[in-house]
Amino acid sequence: MKKWLLILCLILVLSARSFPQPVSGEAPILLIRCDDIGMCHAVNMAAERLIESKLPFSASVMFTCPWYQEAVDFLRRHPHISVGVHLTLNAEWKNYRWGPVAGWKAVVSLTDSCGYFFPSRALFFAHQPKLKEVEIELRAQIDRALTSGLSIDYLDYHMSTAVSTEPLRKLIEKLAQEYQLGISRYFGEMDIESMYAVAIANKADTLFKRINELSHEQVNLLVCHIGLDTPEMAAMIDLNSFGLPQMSQHRQAELQALLSEEFRQHLQQQNVQLETYRSLINKLGLSNMMRPQSLNQSGK
Repeated sequence: MKKWLLILCLILVLSARSFPQPVSGEAPILLIRCDDIGMCHAVNMAAERLIESKLPFSASVMFTCPWYQEAVDFLRRHPHISVGVHLTLNAEWKNYRWGPVAGWKAVVSLTDSCGYFFPSRALFFAHQPKLKEVEIELRAQIDRALTSGLSIDYLDYHMSTAVSTEPLRKLIEKLAQEYQLGISRYFGEMDIESMYAVAIANKADTLFKRINELSHEQVNLLVCHIGLDTPEMAAMIDLNSFGLPQMSQHRQAELQALLSEEFRQHLQQQNVQLETYRSLINKLGLSNMMRPQSLNQSGK
């Protein structure tokens, strides 16, 4: 009987909670999160340009990728940038693959015959990944991030794989609590429709339009994928069905939209308040995190 009373009390407490509401209604809040930092040199160079522009943003770093050390080097020089661990369980590019930080022998169920992560969520789950091995690998990624010398603020999830099932979501939440880190989308953020699949020529205008339509009731989250249109990036082919042709041009266009003077003018006209995960966590506290009703699992 006592057990059921405890369970009932817990349900009542959780049902009484609501998302933190940091927005007063006077000015919309925008949080820009740039994913895949550390994936390759062209992405890192794009991130450096965005940092030089003084635009506040949160940088989600892939600590599994060969170029993460370069990202660490320039982020150390800019400690004001809010950094997150882009928890990675997939390696989706043809001829450019990466594997687990923990080593493939420690997490065999997560890798293919060459020791690389699978390119898609479907293949990941088709090989029946062991939850214990997922935990080993994600801990290894977080530990690598924390020992890099960077101040780590939050966790998020590459291609949403790490939050695709209830056991995986619980694991992420457990790790966040243990390491005292935030989780992207656990602060009541509302996703703005991304520029990801928008035609290259229309990305900037689409971004400006969405800035003019920001919510005044929740934190608006804009997830971006930036890069430079270099031969390195142009040679990369996404093995997923949602992968974009001319991907490097798409990433270059997203960067140019964020760097444009027109973007800053729209932010000023709408009186937009820019936040990062560090500033959001400082204002709201980790104890106010709450799992969203649904998590974005559409592509990147």
